Amino acid sequence: MTLHKEGTGTISLTIIGLLAANAALRYFLPEQEILHTLLLIVSLFLFVIVVQFFRKPTRTTVKNPKHVIAPADGKVVVIEEVVETEYFKGPRRQVSIFMSPLNVHINFNPISGIVTYAKYHAGKYLVAWHPKSSTENERTTIVVKHHNGTEVLFRQIAGALARRICWYVKEGQAVEQGSEFGFIKFGSRIDIFLPLDAKILVNIDDKPVGGETVIAELM
Repeated sequence: MTLHKEGTGTISLTIIGLLAANAALRYFLPEQEILHTLLLIVSLFLFVIVVQFFRKPTRTTVKNPKHVIAPADGKVVVIEEVVETEYFKGPRRQVSIFMSPLNVHINFNPISGIVTYAKYHAGKYLVAWHPKSSTENERTTIVVKHHNGTEVLFRQIAGALARRICWYVKEGQAVEQGSEFGFIKFGSRIDIFLPLDAKILVNIDDKPVGGETVIAELM
């Protein structure tokens, strides 16, 4: 396991901040050994939390043109038929995965194909499970067109803590199933919009593994 590139700045600032806090305490209260020890323990705990958030585990994607794989780790919180209003402007099957701060936050391409749409939207920071987070929060919408003509839309949605969404794809780009397309920092959600005839292979409260778990099968 390695660390993701998106963590470089955050981890560096965390180290500097924690070292400064410990140095300041020792300078201003040199005889308070109990406080020094407590702050050191808290600092180590915070450092481990930040580092684990940016972990980059090895994932093995079994590529299959009929499969839609999970774009992220987390818990399935929505499976329903909805009207997708931004791109398809019609009914689709929606599957939503909520990512807690303890999950790996790398995002993976659910299918192979060509990116036909990619747009960033500034917005609010409602909690990720809020019904309006999908349309009002900071988000990106990406659509990939499979070689058979089927299009799958997936949307990165910022949460109450997530204040930075990263994406690495652009319109016209060819992408491979299981490759990285983005990263969201500190708690978030991804919505996937599938054709109505797609066979959903997960259930509410399931915990898919990004880049590996098959969440749907295309007809």
